[in-house]
Amino acid sequence: MNSTSQKVSVLEKIGYSLGDLAANLVFQTLVTFLAFFYTDIYGLQNEHASVIMLVVGLVAAVAFNPVIGALADRTNSRWGKFRPWILFTAVPLGVIALLAFTTPNFSYKGKLIYAAVTYTLLLLAYASSNLPYSALSGVLTGDMSERNSLSSYRFAAVMFAQFFVQVFMLPIILHVGNGDKAAGIESVMTWMAIIGTVLLLITFLTTKERIIPKPEQASTLKEDLGDLFKNKPWIIMLTLTILVFITLAMKGGSYVYYFNNYVDETELHSFIQPILDFLNRIGLNFFESDVPSAGFGLFNAGGIVFSMVGIAVSRKLADKFGKRDVFGTALFIATLFIVSFFFFNPKDVRLMFLAQILHMFFYGVTTPILWAMIADVADYSEWINNRRATAIIFSAMMVGLKAGLAIGGAIVTGILGLYGYIAKDAMNAGQKIVQPETVAQGAKMLVSIYPSIPFLIGVALLFFYEINKKKEIQIQQDLLSKRV
Repeated sequence: MNSTSQKVSVLEKIGYSLGDLAANLVFQTLVTFLAFFYTDIYGLQNEHASVIMLVVGLVAAVAFNPVIGALADRTNSRWGKFRPWILFTAVPLGVIALLAFTTPNFSYKGKLIYAAVTYTLLLLAYASSNLPYSALSGVLTGDMSERNSLSSYRFAAVMFAQFFVQVFMLPIILHVGNGDKAAGIESVMTWMAIIGTVLLLITFLTTKERIIPKPEQASTLKEDLGDLFKNKPWIIMLTLTILVFITLAMKGGSYVYYFNNYVDETELHSFIQPILDFLNRIGLNFFESDVPSAGFGLFNAGGIVFSMVGIAVSRKLADKFGKRDVFGTALFIATLFIVSFFFFNPKDVRLMFLAQILHMFFYGVTTPILWAMIADVADYSEWINNRRATAIIFSAMMVGLKAGLAIGGAIVTGILGLYGYIAKDAMNAGQKIVQPETVAQGAKMLVSIYPSIPFLIGVALLFFYEINKKKEIQIQQDLLSKRV
């Protein structure tokens, strides 16, 4: 492998991070609004939304990611292995994201087909862009500290995208659509598609692949897959990724239902009114149109701000104590604050906001570490096998991400259906829907007990993950000597 400097400039770190900003304009929208879009805007029944999200998501996870990972690892061009994928998928990803959140004037059967096709194409385009993008972090540098730094830049950008989607997107949708959510989300997604495309092109132009496998290290797909299943840290990280994203999809997709069906609107309005007054004075008056959506946005805002603080301290903690130990400890504490939502009654608005802030701070500590750990697993594979297959390792993690997203999202609509949730359809499109009282309890469980279970299992798994601080240093030193 080449022996160029493993230092990454600030400009390149920013350029790389913009790719995750672009990707998360799509990903955070899927996590936060896909279930809500299908049931309350697009007009699918709960069971049909669950089937599409689960089946398409799992098929995409299992079929798309391994193939794209194998192809990316075998791509050779003057731009490198992974950067060409970012370049050539930038425009398709934006266009398909817009189409997936468009509501056509079709029959119900036609809308089912359209939803399944556009969601499939969106997950294919997302995998084709984001998997090589994620793998790129493993070849930008082999220096562990630089990799931790790169992850911090990257996930600061993630938090920026998350902030926009979870705080501003629903109020803006209501504002620009004049109450028509379908028109509003199409307008917002149009601008997000344009901005995301430009950001991905900047990532392509500003990054450089430094870790280049020697020709004699070429391997077959069979060898790469064999290496994976002998790699215990990889198996643990795959399982952990699935569990983490089940929880993220479950609680992220449930908050909008939680605020619409559980939180006391009078108490919420009283609590957020001073904030709304301030926002009005500075010209951000689109929050006033709907109290639950305003509360939902501000609730997410507080959490995201504190998650950025968590991200900011993440690198120093990981450098000092090792990624595994910091990740496990922070994830466990973050889970305790998820569980606390079970004990809140509808009027405990202040406690809800406080628990969200504390939960997101500790979860923010874990955010950049997860992907840095996956890059470490690629190094571990090279260390024990003398072959590097970065993209296929990242593709396996993307399988976990997509599987977790599919399972978590389907759980949201499925469980709400079990609690009696009534989705918008042609029969009730023009009237206000009064949900059964059981729906409030379902929404409460979906942001507390149910999402805490995968996180706690993930914490337990880390006791079997062997790449601690000592082994990180050993792997880095051994690989550096091999690459000279």
